[in-house]
Amino acid sequence: MEFEEYASARGQDLVRLGFTVSGDYQRAEDLAQIALMQAFRNWRRVQRTEDPHNYVRRILVNSYLSMTRKRSFTEAPAADIDSERTVPDPAIDIVNSDDLWRALARLSARGRVVLVLRYYQDMDDRTIADVLGIKPSSVRATASRALASLRTARQYSRVDERLP
Repeated sequence: MEFEEYASARGQDLVRLGFTVSGDYQRAEDLAQIALMQAFRNWRRVQRTEDPHNYVRRILVNSYLSMTRKRSFTEAPAADIDSERTVPDPAIDIVNSDDLWRALARLSARGRVVLVLRYYQDMDDRTIADVLGIKPSSVRATASRALASLRTARQYSRVDERLP
């Protein structure tokens, strides 16, 4: 398979993975573009792997984890926008209001990636370990801690709902 074929066939999958990992559509597009750019540079090596898509997913996930370590990751650009001219995207409101996305956003980057790969990408522990370059036992431990954190967050949100 040539790179152009791969990019057109799997590009949107990479954007979706980037969105589920980062929670931000612009970052998702950036992550997909970074992954495709790095895959293009080394396409002969990528083609020789057992599963080229898994290789490119690993590039995307590692790029996200690297991005979260940088100080600029938490910076949000601010600009004066004429609210009369812009039309809000209803999809953004849905995503922002979803408690699951908020809870996922509070997780560590690695915990979030593990849960996204397991439950959104339907990968097993061994595949996730290959993507992240860690041991399957580390995947299980990270998933366990992340799920415990989600459960704790859910308990506190239920308590907050009962308070006047």
